[in-house]
Amino acid sequence: MRVVITGGAGFLGGRLARAILERGSLTDARGHARTVRELVLVDSVAPAPMSAAGPSQSVHCAPLGGSAAAKPQACGDDASDPRVRTVVGNLADPATVDAAITVDTDSVFHLAAVVSGQAEADFDIGMRVNVDAMRRVLERCRACAAPPKLVFASSLAVFGGALPDPVPDDAPLMPQSSYGTQKAIGELLVSDMSRKGFLDGRSLRLPTVVVRPGKPNKAASSFASGIIREPLAGVAAICPVAPATRMWVSSPRAVIDNLIAGHEVAGERLAHARSINVPGISVAVGDMVEALRSVAGDAVADRVRWDFDPAIDRIVSTWPARFTADAGRMLGMCADASFEGIVRAHIADSAPL
Repeated sequence: MRVVITGGAGFLGGRLARAILERGSLTDARGHARTVRELVLVDSVAPAPMSAAGPSQSVHCAPLGGSAAAKPQACGDDASDPRVRTVVGNLADPATVDAAITVDTDSVFHLAAVVSGQAEADFDIGMRVNVDAMRRVLERCRACAAPPKLVFASSLAVFGGALPDPVPDDAPLMPQSSYGTQKAIGELLVSDMSRKGFLDGRSLRLPTVVVRPGKPNKAASSFASGIIREPLAGVAAICPVAPATRMWVSSPRAVIDNLIAGHEVAGERLAHARSINVPGISVAVGDMVEALRSVAGDAVADRVRWDFDPAIDRIVSTWPARFTADAGRMLGMCADASFEGIVRAHIADSAPL
């Protein structure tokens, strides 16, 4: 079985890759459990080597604005799992997508995207990556020898405006940001191309993932990880929204489990509902800090400073904070038990080996 992960060098992409390698098999669009023989990680930078013996291949495609005729170059990496292959290039460049999604591809996890804050600040790059590249990925899936499974990492940002609390699975799409609009376009394309039989798609509306490692990025939700990650590392953190602001969140562990659960669902169980609200927990930002205090103590929690930023609040406040997520649970997805558990999981996952 040949599996592709776009955004494979990212935090979630890397975790998903390791989970798939550990499982060793996935279910294809025809319902057959098959061994993963090749896992292709595509991103603008090379991913960290997967921990296993044996070589892997790396393909470098022309960057955006470069020559599309440039032939990919393969190279080895002795520290990588032999099943892993990488394609390094920009998804906005057709050569990158073409090199990654070959006709024998069985499954695609499409995680790559321009994040919310950047998509709002730069409309053109958001459309180029979140819509145009998405269309290219779908067209390559359509060209496969047999319709592949496709898991699209969508977002709760597709919702907005006046909504019930909690938001039901069949709530209408009403995005209030460019990012949410671009994700909604992706969902509609996945649904229609699945209806046409071009692919077996499912769009998973992920909660905000907390806690992400590394440095803050341009996502409007980046602070939600920062107010946990930085204080635990002995660094002050700024929270740009009010303590009462509620968010729908999930740990990285739960998100990876739910991405795989969403992939494994048979297409006929989805019928006309190709978009799924992934389970999460609803928590006020102030309660996130108090959970940090409960786990790590006052000195750590007191490193969070409240400094309201109207630009960030304007985006975050449009996102619903509670969902029923009944369909996702019926399909085998699950949520974290508590935010304290999320903090403890982050501490455990960040501990040196």
